[in-house]
Amino acid sequence: MRVRHAWMSGLLCAIAFNAPVGPAAQAPAAPELGSKTWIGRHLEFEEFIRTAATAEQMERIPIGVTAPKKVALAPGGPVEAIAWKPVRPGWYPSGHYESYKAEIAAYEIDKLIALDMVPPTVEKRIGREVGAAVMWVSGVATFATLGNAIQSPPRQLAAFWNRQLARAMMFDNLIGNADPNLGNWLKDDHWNLILIDHSRALTSSRDLYHSMNQIDVPLWERMKALDEARLSAAVGQWLGKSEIRAILQRRDRMQQAIDKLVKEKGEAAVLIR
Repeated sequence: MRVRHAWMSGLLCAIAFNAPVGPAAQAPAAPELGSKTWIGRHLEFEEFIRTAATAEQMERIPIGVTAPKKVALAPGGPVEAIAWKPVRPGWYPSGHYESYKAEIAAYEIDKLIALDMVPPTVEKRIGREVGAAVMWVSGVATFATLGNAIQSPPRQLAAFWNRQLARAMMFDNLIGNADPNLGNWLKDDHWNLILIDHSRALTSSRDLYHSMNQIDVPLWERMKALDEARLSAAVGQWLGKSEIRAILQRRDRMQQAIDKLVKEKGEAAVLIR
């Protein structure tokens, strides 16, 4: 089994294990929505992003190799702006296959497994271009810019934070995210984790990109319930059969990795119930 980007997994594990542990950290505090304003309102947000008028001027986002742009939407709606990513499907000089369709498919899979970490993302036309319109999330900072500041959540939120890190790594492995970097993981003031930039995900590769250390059992059960029919209904418009089957193949490899991890460390150390 091939696992890539172990360096990032190591950093994320350090972040998790630096958080307080012990009796006070065993019961996660009730999370607040914070910047995740779309939770429970997905269809409303999707429809507004899809149909809202856009500002003529676009602001270049100074990160990302696909040159995304920030575009303001018509005022008065639930979303102020979008990240505009008209990335045509194909191979790029970076050596990666990129596609705006993968951005949309990642969001649809997020909904399918009730992850609630990927902002609403829809297909939109602006001028002559068609691409992915991703909700612009305010009040967040990337792991890359925060550095050590993300290593000490409040004690009552430590278990909640660690669980999110485990869930995010599981999601990256499921979708085969070939670009899992600290600039694409965001944190808001309520210690909510938000994931962006999935244009390199959901190819036919079966590689896993994180070495997992803990497994969120309820999320894993939802992942195991996925089959080709459910995935095709959710993302068949955006992915081909080989890409959809690769999701299930990566899921099977995740099962092998989990079985090995449990055998080495024991269920109590690995499984978050």
